[in-house]
Amino acid sequence: MENLDLVVLRTLRDWRRAGKRALLATVVRTWGSSPRPIGSIMALCEDGTVVGSVSGGCIEDDLIYRYSQAYSGAENPSKMPTGAPSFLRYGIKADEAHRFGLPCGGTLELLIEYDSDAQALAQLVTELEAGKLMRRIVRLSDGSVSQEPTGQPSELSVSETELINTFGPEYRMLLIGAGQLTEYLATMALFNGFTVTVCDPREEYRASWSVAGASVVSEMPDDVVREFKADRRSCIIALTHDPKLDDLALLEALETEAFYVGAIGSRSNNALRRERLIEYFDQTEASLARLRGPIGIYIGSKTPSEIAVSIMAEVLAVKNGVTLPRDLDVAQAKNSGGIPSSGADQVCAI
Repeated sequence: MENLDLVVLRTLRDWRRAGKRALLATVVRTWGSSPRPIGSIMALCEDGTVVGSVSGGCIEDDLIYRYSQAYSGAENPSKMPTGAPSFLRYGIKADEAHRFGLPCGGTLELLIEYDSDAQALAQLVTELEAGKLMRRIVRLSDGSVSQEPTGQPSELSVSETELINTFGPEYRMLLIGAGQLTEYLATMALFNGFTVTVCDPREEYRASWSVAGASVVSEMPDDVVREFKADRRSCIIALTHDPKLDDLALLEALETEAFYVGAIGSRSNNALRRERLIEYFDQTEASLARLRGPIGIYIGSKTPSEIAVSIMAEVLAVKNGVTLPRDLDVAQAKNSGGIPSSGADQVCAI
């Protein structure tokens, strides 16, 4: 599944290049519960076509009604205004929250930009497709846009004079090993918007791979990690249980800016891995601080599909900046529960 922001911006660029009128809506503020987070975007063409989302669907329907040609008569071929951006707020009253499908007490505010410049959109899309992180600044007085590369992701901000939103390349996941667990985890990652690469030099594992949408490569994992050039929107997870494949790849991963680096294995296996890396590869506890293991959150998982849910949940929590409670840590939960570091712990493999 491709990065949704890039899909929206690319589609909007194509509409504007074709001379079609269109708007870009951005969620800039929310109060209470909201179906979509701040920074979410959607584009609406004059013919009523929509890409992206700012709600569960009802607000999109209202925007179509307000602005698109689909609800205009022959005497008024387009209802879309021109000029400076405008703000639009939904869900202030209880009946509006119900009408627009907002959660109880939910309110959101949109910034609506009209007929964005096609050339600026093309430049933005090109930079994003090249893997750059871009800051887009909209001047509210007239809708003019400036864009610049940035090295740091940041939250959307809006003031009396400008809107600043950061758009980035796709989130990427590199998985070492092409076993059954990897298939489940790759499927979940794809549905959560990650671009997935699977590395396994073992032909017998690659031959049975069945997940469409994930790239599969056969080079040695440490070489693949170097070529992957992981950034702050990347995660690298070793899933083979084979030190010959996992260890060097993890060492390379720890040299990158990947937001998540982890390896499958029980508590005892993870302890042995750390001992190996310290004894044979001159690592220290400090240099291994970012290495996660056992990976996943504690949900009592036993089967490969359940373990994949556990790992994906932890990856998303780290990606979203959520600090998980201590009792969800696998090692802590098992220690406090008195589960021995063998048997079920090895079967669980997390």
